[in-house]
Amino acid sequence: MKSLDQLNYHHTYADLGSSLSSRVDPTPLHAPYLIHTNHRLATKLGIDIKSADNEVLTQLLSGQGILDSWSPIAMKYTGHQFGQYNPDLGDGRGLLLTEFVDDTGNKWDLHLKGSGQTPYSRGADGRAVIRSSVREYLVSAAMDGLGIPTTQALALSGAKTPVQRENIESAATLLRVAPSHVRFGHFEYLFYSGQHTEIQALADYIIHWHMPELEDLNDKYAAFFQQVTKSTATMIAHWQVYGFCHGVMNTDNMSILGLTFDYGPFAFLDTYLSKHICNHSDYSGRYAFHQQPGIGQWNLSALGYALSSLIDSKQIEASLQAYSSHIQAEYRRLMRARFGFTTERENDPELINSCLDLMEKLGLDFHFTLRILSETGPNNWSDAELNNSLNKPEFTTWLRDYEKRILLDYQNDHERQKAMQGVNPKYILRTHLAQETIQQVENGQFDILDTWLAVLANPFIEHSCPSHWSLPPRSDQKGICLSCSS
Repeated sequence: MKSLDQLNYHHTYADLGSSLSSRVDPTPLHAPYLIHTNHRLATKLGIDIKSADNEVLTQLLSGQGILDSWSPIAMKYTGHQFGQYNPDLGDGRGLLLTEFVDDTGNKWDLHLKGSGQTPYSRGADGRAVIRSSVREYLVSAAMDGLGIPTTQALALSGAKTPVQRENIESAATLLRVAPSHVRFGHFEYLFYSGQHTEIQALADYIIHWHMPELEDLNDKYAAFFQQVTKSTATMIAHWQVYGFCHGVMNTDNMSILGLTFDYGPFAFLDTYLSKHICNHSDYSGRYAFHQQPGIGQWNLSALGYALSSLIDSKQIEASLQAYSSHIQAEYRRLMRARFGFTTERENDPELINSCLDLMEKLGLDFHFTLRILSETGPNNWSDAELNNSLNKPEFTTWLRDYEKRILLDYQNDHERQKAMQGVNPKYILRTHLAQETIQQVENGQFDILDTWLAVLANPFIEHSCPSHWSLPPRSDQKGICLSCSS
């Protein structure tokens, strides 16, 4: 374990040249204070955060100072926003503070969100608020606990600096960690600005640090795009299986490594609604839950176009076509596990889809229904005490077919229940629970984040926490839409 000043720092992205970034120092916050640090993540990264002086850490997070070995930059990129190309994008409220290489040779970015204005702020204040920062701090832990590829958050701070959103709020910063923060939009920026040599250099950079197995291939750029396509499909398949709605799937929000990031308006499904929209600015429903797989392919086609100087069009098209088969295969594999199937049967997709259709028709809670199935045997499925989730007539008919199916895989139903409990979360970061936690943090109750991080690290087992965290929301707590400032 190493302290922050002992890490093996690098500036590999900045070395690509000034066209891809601008050197910017964080703008200090007024009266900053440390809200929370993610000790579990710090241990994984080999960082001794526990012995770090809180005052020093707070200063680094709030822009009061930086280590001599850091050289913060704002990244330049562009992208398609709601289907329209926007050339005027970039890190408008965040900075890549530095990078470090851990003892196993893996490179990590330390990225500070809410660090102040940059050349790409487009007139905005460059700040984040406690509300949005707590939400991202929690959801990155939730996604990791569910096994969904994601960026993560190492630390969270607040300050007395006022920030104008819908109302006056308090400023905050979030220290985000990822192997890379390069997006589809980085390549689009280089392509549309005619910097084709730099496109190759950026692709070589990603391959060298994150896909070294491709470096010696003759068609390494085609293989690169193929790998991006596959990792994106894997990520979105996980979203669909666990009911995650991203809300703003613009190409500037798409990680080149297939990591979920840029958490703005997001949600996990409560009642199963295939067309749920979690972003109240998404008037057309472009990024509705059921649209996400198709939007992923659309975004990949935009990336493929940006890479057309490196890759033959037929190879691009082949990778895009393979995306559909990969996301379907990954989705079916993961969803079979959620339903407890250990073998693959011809009628499994029909049985699973009919269950989802019934959930939507009957207004059943997505996660709670599957958790009940994982905690009870067939003899109890008609029990009225099961909160009316499983004892509705149409659902009872489906349950009889489901019982026949699981008998093909299990002789002992306790084995099925155990297997299902390992992939069906008892706890999910529902929107109303996140909002409840935000209010507690804003009131100075920071310890609640200790409880949440412990729960989200393994949401599949019983935890000592408020009992309502494992229950569906009340009717007035369902379907909350968020804004991009949320």
